[in-house]
Amino acid sequence: MSPARRVPNRLSAVARSALLGVAALVGAIGLALIWVARIAAARFVYVSELGATGEPTAEVFRWSLVLVAVSAMLVAVCAPRLRPRVRWLAAVPPAAVLAGSAIAFGVASQVTCTVGCPLPVGSAFTWQDLIHTSCAVLGFAGAAFVMLQVATDRTFRALARFSLISAIAVAVIAGIGGLLSVFRFGTQVGGVLELVATTVALLWLVGLATFLAVAVRRDAPEITRQAQPSHAATPARMAATYSE
Repeated sequence: MSPARRVPNRLSAVARSALLGVAALVGAIGLALIWVARIAAARFVYVSELGATGEPTAEVFRWSLVLVAVSAMLVAVCAPRLRPRVRWLAAVPPAAVLAGSAIAFGVASQVTCTVGCPLPVGSAFTWQDLIHTSCAVLGFAGAAFVMLQVATDRTFRALARFSLISAIAVAVIAGIGGLLSVFRFGTQVGGVLELVATTVALLWLVGLATFLAVAVRRDAPEITRQAQPSHAATPARMAATYSE
């Protein structure tokens, strides 16, 4: 293989690392915008209510979800292969699940809920709320599933521990907040818990992108050496050839 054919491999690793870095930055900006919208709301609300039709924070919230979707999709496309050790977690590639979550968040960013974000049941049913709620839940559930997948990864042990802690924290916090939301009890506390769970999940996404960006960049020289054929010309061989 000629040097010209080896260059794309090296650039591919560097480009992937750079895009993963962009994913981390974009995800962090998306999280910051959610907090900006929450602080601007000046009242206890659930996260999705920040983007409800007519809310002054709706545009900021919409962009925050768009950035989160872009971040998740970049990680899904550029991340090295992750290999969960648990069979049922490995049934679907983590990248595919994360890409599905990115699409769900993208749809939720464009189809926001109505005022008050009521549950799409009974007399309060609207297709708008159904689409937003379904996509938001699917996106969040997909991200949580990827956390579990990465938590059992065979290659990146430190990342696996970080993901396991994040998964447990999100499950407990979001579970309590979700129950309060369903029963419309302690909605102020429920709103705070949902925001905390969202923050932990997005910090995990940023951490995942950052960790993988460093890993891909670190392994780029090794990838290039592995791509180099054993019969490649060395200075000693070139000198021997000329002497002949």
